[in-house]
Amino acid sequence: MQESTLATERLTLRPLTYEDDSFILKLVNEPAFIEHIGDKQVRTLEGARSYIESGPRASHAAHGFGLDRVDLSSTGQPIGMCGLLKRDNLPDPDVGYAFLPEFWSRGYASEAVRAVLDDAKQRLAFGRVAAVVSNENSASIRLLERLGFRFQRMFVFHEGEPEVRLYRIDL
Repeated sequence: MQESTLATERLTLRPLTYEDDSFILKLVNEPAFIEHIGDKQVRTLEGARSYIESGPRASHAAHGFGLDRVDLSSTGQPIGMCGLLKRDNLPDPDVGYAFLPEFWSRGYASEAVRAVLDDAKQRLAFGRVAAVVSNENSASIRLLERLGFRFQRMFVFHEGEPEVRLYRIDL
């Protein structure tokens, strides 16, 4: 499957490249990212390039989808990442997203997730997509529910970590 670039009214989503290292370094070290998604232990530009290679780029190569950089279409400024992930402990791909705090509460996450879900249905022909969210992340819970995701159950995603919420949406 080929990588694709997605466009919405305000956003462009495209696969991450090594040149996105400084943006990724900043994003994955945001306090909210570490609190709700996890500490990826990325502390250098080299570490950011390694994260891009072993995560988003490897996923695109293996599955035809992965986390993409989200830019403002008007300026090309990177504001977050959004895309699908394939995890061993979930039967369905799950949508993931993270945005820099200065771009929260502007509808960008909803717009990006909608684009990813449309691509999942149309290009990838998925019938269902999951979402995993920490129990304390009320903003993401509200966003997922507004988009039509339905709570399934609590589960332990990573051994030794708190339970998280599993959501699903039929496409």
